[in-house]
Amino acid sequence: MKELLIKLLEFMGVACWIEIKTDQPKCIYYFGPFLDEQDALTVQKGYVEDLEAEKAQGIQAKIKRCKPQSLTIFDEKEGKKAYETITPLSGQAF
Repeated sequence: MKELLIKLLEFMGVACWIEIKTDQPKCIYYFGPFLDEQDALTVQKGYVEDLEAEKAQGIQAKIKRCKPQSLTIFDEKEGKKAYETITPLSGQAF
């Protein structure tokens, strides 16, 4: 039942997602979707720890209701095409 509700919220664009921005590399990562803020908060620390283990710097995390177009967005200054989508981190929940 919970999964069905999450899919409905995601379809409407109001599911909760964890948005994590890093300064180095300059990226935005999205993890989710989650039913509510509490569900997202429960796992947020693990995603931040994964990025720390990968030596990311300047990590800022927040939970927001949205419908991301890409799960990972690179800054074009990092030598990648602007807004290139890549494979999610190993801890990605889907």
